[in-house]
Amino acid sequence: MKSITALFLLFCFLVPSALAQLKFAFYGPSCHRAGSIISTVVANSFRSDPSITAALLRMQFHDCFVTGCDASLLIDPRPGKPSEKSTGPNASVRGYEVIDEIKRQLEVACPGIVSCADIVALATRDAIKLAGGPSFLIKTGRRDGLRSNPADVNLPGPTIPVSASIQAFAAKGMSVNDMVTLIGGGHSVGSIHCSLFQDRLNDPAMDRSLNAQLRNTCRAPNDPSVFLDQRTPFVVDNAIFGEMQRQRAVMRIDSNLAFDGATRGIVSSFAQSNSLFRQRFAQAMEKMGTIGVLTGRAGEIRRNCRVFNNGR
Repeated sequence: MKSITALFLLFCFLVPSALAQLKFAFYGPSCHRAGSIISTVVANSFRSDPSITAALLRMQFHDCFVTGCDASLLIDPRPGKPSEKSTGPNASVRGYEVIDEIKRQLEVACPGIVSCADIVALATRDAIKLAGGPSFLIKTGRRDGLRSNPADVNLPGPTIPVSASIQAFAAKGMSVNDMVTLIGGGHSVGSIHCSLFQDRLNDPAMDRSLNAQLRNTCRAPNDPSVFLDQRTPFVVDNAIFGEMQRQRAVMRIDSNLAFDGATRGIVSSFAQSNSLFRQRFAQAMEKMGTIGVLTGRAGEIRRNCRVFNNGR
């Protein structure tokens, strides 16, 4: 607990100076087409694959919750040089090709200007809106990190206790309300492989019809995946919170949020009001996008999101 408190205090002291350099329309003078290029690529991807919203949400979360929102997750591993992508929790992260295409077009329109970290934040924001979620503004000016080390990756897993999840989010400056909002919002359009929720299938409290349905699906070979939100799996909305309350949550952490004393009231309020969820989700996404940001002369603006500029 002491280490988490220390991390939170460090976050409070260091973040304000970095955040002061983030601003709305940061690329207005230097790359006024940045927003339209990003929106167009994301929209084209969403039309062919609406699950890209879940992919980008997961990508941003997995990036920001390691060394901050610095696009360190995007670095490709090389022989003798593993990266964050090399770790188990990041093995199923996808959507990199969308970021690559955005970066390719931006490097033609305004080379060396738009960071990969900002691309991830803006692309995720646009994908959320396309999936029926809230529209919100994002301050930009992030720069790309110079480190991508597997040893830094320590992400919350699907069976993490609520108390441990609260601590993990608090270490990043996020509140309990932020935690419930982000987990629910991300899982409203997400999916999970059967091998990752076997513990939940053995829970007698789980809705019987859903349990039977999932067991049948999971008999198939090659570890199939299932939607986390059984009602509106491609829409960013509050439906999953009602599913949590009815013991129809697929993941252990989702089920626990609905019944833990620290979080059940928040789950209940979101289950009753989609407008409240949308408001809080927009706020939490904006806040998450500021974790550990690099600004000013820190870091770099990568020419290729998968490789550090110096090639190391």
